[in-house]
Amino acid sequence: MSKTAKRRFSNELPSALENTAQLNGELQDRQPVVFLDFDGTLTPIVDRPELAEISPEMRDSVHRLGKCCILAIVSGRDLDDVRVKVGIDEVYYAGSHGFHIAGPAGFGHELQQGSQFLPSLDKAEQALLRQLSQIPGAQVERKKFAVAIHFRRVANEQVDAVTAVVDRVLADSEGLRKTGGKKIFELRPDIDWDKGKAVNWLLGKLQLAKHKAVPIYVGDDLTDEDAFRELQHRGIGILVRDEVRPTLARYALDSVDEVGTLLRRLATLFE
Repeated sequence: MSKTAKRRFSNELPSALENTAQLNGELQDRQPVVFLDFDGTLTPIVDRPELAEISPEMRDSVHRLGKCCILAIVSGRDLDDVRVKVGIDEVYYAGSHGFHIAGPAGFGHELQQGSQFLPSLDKAEQALLRQLSQIPGAQVERKKFAVAIHFRRVANEQVDAVTAVVDRVLADSEGLRKTGGKKIFELRPDIDWDKGKAVNWLLGKLQLAKHKAVPIYVGDDLTDEDAFRELQHRGIGILVRDEVRPTLARYALDSVDEVGTLLRRLATLFE
């Protein structure tokens, strides 16, 4: 891929399923390393995050592919949360956008710089709980290294009120930054770490960066763009699209079901 790669609109991306032959050609004689987002990728987006469930068919597809190659789940969810929901011991997990990473045989890493921001996150969580309590549908979800504010169930006319509260709490917080996603805001430590940095760290730690490894990253959200950016010149980014927006991904899928189909095809190719 050209070093001058730029964003394209998601509706312009070629289908990963319709270009299987081209994908197979890129993977020829190379070692695949697969990274998968969770919400919106392995399971549909739901109104309440705690209700998200991976289907038995999708779990089997992930498990099968994980036996053929190194595979990691990269999620904004807390590590323990996503690990329980996926329920496969043989794969790697990067929770909290990569602040907390674990894998087989006791493999683990926690970004120590994040710990110094825990008091600020505690304070922000309490302020958000108080100030959002009067807005129906607003949900505050505390993670170890972030506070998520879900507004999928908030009436359209009150979304601005949620935004104002989040911005006010952010202004009163020390060392945090606001990021966004699908009907969600997050307050996170304001340090140079994200899903893309976590993917690079894992590639280096597993001694894959300098070998014939080809990273494949599948994700649907704005936070996954950090990984697409890191891999655009040496890997394959695949967007699970549900809206028209700029992206650095190279291919697209149109649904969680298509993700499952792709994982099964990859497993067949690698077995």
